[in-house]
Amino acid sequence: MHVKVIPNVDAIRAGEKYSGELRLTDHHVIFIHPVTYPDGVTPPPNAPKQRESYIAYPIICHCLFRPCPSVSRRPSSMRIRGKDFNLINFLFQDEFAGKEAFDFIRARASRLGSIEKLYAFSYQPLKSEKPFDGWSLYDPRAEFRRQGISTKSVDRGWRVSLINQDYAFSPTYPGLLVVPSKISDNVIKYAGPYRSRARIPVLTYLHSLNNCSITRSSQPLVGFRGNRSIQDEKLVSACFSASATVEFNGIDLLGPATAEPSPASSQVDLRGASLEVESQSSDTERLEDELLNNNGSNDDGKRVYGAQQKNLIVDARPTINAIAMQVVGKGSENMDYYPFAKKAYLNIDNIHVMRESLNNVIEAIKDGDISKLPPNRELLVKSNWLKHIRGVLDGSALIARQVGINHSHVLIHCSDGWDRTSQLSALSQLMLDPFYRTIDGFIILVEKDWLSFGHMFQQRSGPLGHEKWFVTERDAMAGSALQPGESDGRAGEALENALAGARRLFHRNRNQDSSPEGGAEGPGSPPDENAQAKKSMDSPAVVETTRPNEISPVFHQFLDATWQLLRQHPSRFEFNERFLRRLLYHLYAGQYGTFLHNNEKQRIDVHARERTRSVWDYFLSRKHEFQNPDYDATVDDRQSGRERLVFPKLGDIRWWAQCFGRNDSEMNDYLDQAAAHAAAHEERIGSYAMTPNRSPSKNGSRSPQLPASPNPPGLSTSQSVLTTVETAHDTPTADARSSSTLKHSSSADTPGAFATNLAKIRDGVGGIDFSRSLFGAPDKGEATKSHATSNSEGEQELADMTTNQASEIPHIEQETAKAL
Repeated sequence: MHVKVIPNVDAIRAGEKYSGELRLTDHHVIFIHPVTYPDGVTPPPNAPKQRESYIAYPIICHCLFRPCPSVSRRPSSMRIRGKDFNLINFLFQDEFAGKEAFDFIRARASRLGSIEKLYAFSYQPLKSEKPFDGWSLYDPRAEFRRQGISTKSVDRGWRVSLINQDYAFSPTYPGLLVVPSKISDNVIKYAGPYRSRARIPVLTYLHSLNNCSITRSSQPLVGFRGNRSIQDEKLVSACFSASATVEFNGIDLLGPATAEPSPASSQVDLRGASLEVESQSSDTERLEDELLNNNGSNDDGKRVYGAQQKNLIVDARPTINAIAMQVVGKGSENMDYYPFAKKAYLNIDNIHVMRESLNNVIEAIKDGDISKLPPNRELLVKSNWLKHIRGVLDGSALIARQVGINHSHVLIHCSDGWDRTSQLSALSQLMLDPFYRTIDGFIILVEKDWLSFGHMFQQRSGPLGHEKWFVTERDAMAGSALQPGESDGRAGEALENALAGARRLFHRNRNQDSSPEGGAEGPGSPPDENAQAKKSMDSPAVVETTRPNEISPVFHQFLDATWQLLRQHPSRFEFNERFLRRLLYHLYAGQYGTFLHNNEKQRIDVHARERTRSVWDYFLSRKHEFQNPDYDATVDDRQSGRERLVFPKLGDIRWWAQCFGRNDSEMNDYLDQAAAHAAAHEERIGSYAMTPNRSPSKNGSRSPQLPASPNPPGLSTSQSVLTTVETAHDTPTADARSSSTLKHSSSADTPGAFATNLAKIRDGVGGIDFSRSLFGAPDKGEATKSHATSNSEGEQELADMTTNQASEIPHIEQETAKAL
C-alpha cells in the first residue's frame, strides 16, 4: 500500500489548531498529532501520546485548495468537508506539498471509475469482527415466519412466491415476495407491467395482533388515457381483504364487511390542520380518523371486528406531482377501480428539494472548522430541514395509526417506490413493532425495507465522488486568509447548475439515460438493467461515476427521524444515539459492502457477500458501545410509557446536533426558547380562563385580550402532511378554487379521452397558480405573493414548521418542468 507522508502540517477543527503529520494512503487521509493536556492536568496512565484522525475518501463531498506563494508568507490551505459533517482545514507551509496532497486526494476520491476499487473490496476485518457474518443476519423466510407467515402454520392470507427468484420479473425487487394466498403467480405476471419497474404491491409487514398489513409498491402506469389493470386491482383488493379470510387469535374476521367499498364522499382538503399523535387524540387526529374510517359499523349499530376497516392507499407525493406524472405515462390510482379503499396524498417533497434543504443546513454550519461561532440561524430556518423530518414522521404515524389502532390495511408508494416509500414503510414499522426497536431488530428492518426491497444507495450517496467537488481557488483570493462566512469556492455553482439544467432540458428527448420519472424521484434514474447488460456486450466497460443531481439524503432523513423517536422515547429503544451516528458514517465511508449497491440482484452479481464484509460485523463486534442504558424491554399497554406502539410528538422536533458536529445549545436554543415562550403564553391564557368575570373592556369582552404568541413546532396552526383524501368517484384537486376537475375514469377506449384529460390537467394545474410550469401561462402577480418573509427565526420555525403551500410553488415548478 502506497503511503505519502507530509510533515509540518497544521489542522484547524472547531477553531482549534493542531500541528502534526499528514499521511495519505490509498483509502484514507490520516492526520497524526501529539495529544496535549492543559497546564496542571496530569494525563491518565497508559494514555496515548498521539491521536490519529481518519477521513475516508468516499466521504469527502467538498475540497477547496487555496495555493499561496511563499512570498505571501501565508500557508496554502486545503479545506475538506465530509458527508458526515466533519469539517477540517489543513495548512501547508510548502505550496507544492499542498498541491501534491490535493491532487493525490482528488485522484482517489473522484477518479476511481468503479465501485469495486473502493476500500470495501480490499478491507481486512479486525480480529474482533471475524466471528460475525452480518450478511447472514437477514433471512426473509425467518422474518416473515416471525410475523406469522409460514407453510407450516395456519394460513393468514399470505404466501411466499418465487416468481422473482431469478430477478427476471423485477430486477430491483427481492427474490422472495410475499403475496396474498388467493393470487396466483399468473395474475402477478400480468399485473407486473402496470407498475413502474414491475414493483407490484407485496407484503412488507403483517401486524401480529390484528393481521393487518403494510404493503408497498411503485406508482401505476395510468397515463393520460386512464389505463387500468384488472390484475392489479385484484392484487390490491386481495392485499386489503387478507385478514377477512382467516380466523386469527380466536376472533372471526368477517369477509363481507371488509370487502364492501368505501362510500363515496367529496374530496377533503386538510391544509392548515395539524396531526398531533399523542396519548389523547387531538382535533386533527379525530378529524383524520373521521375522514379515513367513517361508517365503521354495520347498519344495526353492532360493531363487528373487521367492519371498521377503511383501507388506505398512501401516495407519498404532493398531489400535483402525481397528476403531472400522467404526462409521461405514469400517475396514481384511479379510485373508481379501487372502491374498497381510500387514497391519501402526503406532501413529502422529492429528492431535489431534500438535497437543497441539506445544502442550506451545510451553508449554516460550514465554518465549523475555522470558527467557534454558532451556526447561521437564519439559514437553519430557511433550510426547512425540520419541516421535512416532521412531514416524514407525520406520514409514518398516520400509517402506523391506521394499522395498529384502526385495524386497517395500508399500501404505500411514491414513484419508483424506493425513496419516500422506504422511509414511510420502515418508520411506521418502527412505531408498531417493539422488535424493530432492538439492535438486532433494527438491523433486520434496514436489511428488509432498504437493502432487500431496494434503494438507490449508489446514486443517493455518491461513493465515487465527483470532479466538481474539488476546487482550486486562485488569483484574487490567493494569499488571503479565509474568514468565517466567506465563499468556499462555490460562488459559480448557481450559474453552472442553471446551465446544466438547460442542457438537460434541451437534450431530454435524446438522452436515453434520463428517466421521465426524474420529476418525482430524481432525474437519470437507471435504465432497465437488461438493456444495460445488452449494451455492455457490444461496448467497452462503462466508467461508473456519480451524478450530483441524483444525490439526496433519503437514508439520512430516516436515521434523523429515528433519532427523533429515540429522543422522545428514550427507554423504548435498545440502541443509543451513537449507533445511528456511526451508521450514517458507514453509509458514506465505503469500508463495508452493505451500502454500495442498490438491490439484491446487484449484490449477487458482484459477489458482494464473498468479496466484502457487512457493516453489521462492525456493530455486532462492538455491541456494548451502542446499547442504551435506559432501555426497558417491557411491553405492557396498561402502563404509560411501556405501550407497544410509540408515536412521534410532532410539536417536539429538534435538530440532531451531534450528527451535524455541533452541541445541542448551538442548534436548538432558539427553538427551546420559543417553545418555552409559547408554553408560558398558554399558561397565562389558562390562568385568565380560571379568573372570575372582570369588568368589560373597551372591545366589549369581559376579560383582557392577550397578544398573539408563536406556537411550538408543529402545533395547532401547523400543516398536516396529509393534504388530500380521495375515494371512488372523487378526483384530486389541489385547490378548492380550481374551476374544473380531472376525471381519472376516462379510459383509453373513451372517444377524445386523451384530449379531454390534457385540457383538464391544464385547468386543474392552472387553478393552483403555477400553470406556467406546464403550459407557459405566467402569472407574475401570484408568484410574487408566494414568498412571505419571516419576522423572527425561532418564532417562524416554531409557528410554521410546515411552510404554507404557496411558498413551495417554486420547488413544484422545477419538479413539473423536469417531469416534462
